[in-house]
Amino acid sequence: MIPPLEPGSAAPAVRVGGLDICADDCCTRSLNPVRADVGWLRAAWWARSLSWVSLVWMCVEGTVGLAAGIAAGSVALIGWALSSAVEGLASVIVIWRFTGSRMLSETSEARAQKAVAISFWLLAPYVAVEAVLKLITGQRPAASVLGIVLTATSVAAMPVLGIAKQRLARRLDSGATAGEGAQNLLCAYLGGAVLVGLGANAVFGWWWLDPLAALAVAGVAVKEGLGSWRGETCEC
Repeated sequence: MIPPLEPGSAAPAVRVGGLDICADDCCTRSLNPVRADVGWLRAAWWARSLSWVSLVWMCVEGTVGLAAGIAAGSVALIGWALSSAVEGLASVIVIWRFTGSRMLSETSEARAQKAVAISFWLLAPYVAVEAVLKLITGQRPAASVLGIVLTATSVAAMPVLGIAKQRLARRLDSGATAGEGAQNLLCAYLGGAVLVGLGANAVFGWWWLDPLAALAVAGVAVKEGLGSWRGETCEC
């Protein structure tokens, strides 16, 4: 409870989330003055917490997906699993962004936004080259029941995280959080593409859908990376 002010007195500081916030909403510790209130800080806490949830899930998804992709020889599944590592990196960046004194730092937000953009581009070259090689050589992946189950789970779960982060990003005016949310949504979209490829290969033997889905992974990653670098957020 903030005590009433005497006429002419300065606004008292309130300790919230490890930061000193003035009663008049002016942050006293930011190198660049910004407006912050308890609601903003609560949203920042949620953004950091959801990033932790994403990080744990991506560790599981990436490990299991990579093992399944290698076993099946599926470049799309391998690329999708590697994208989990990239998403995990984005989660680490957002956790860093909203921890300690960086929470109210405009400089930290700018750095985090650029770092998330770069994380998109780490994935594209490997996936694109492998997909083209698969198309040229005609190497056929084996059916992967584990890959189908894993991608289906991601298609169901990732939109929930992605949309929540997009909404928090608008409240926080955070391009880094928006970029991470876009990666979660990208994971769901591309998981759906991989799922179609795996299913078609298992049922109809349409092996060529697998590398085509991988090319979609690479293309969308480049596009989203450019959007994140420019500070463009996904309106969801």
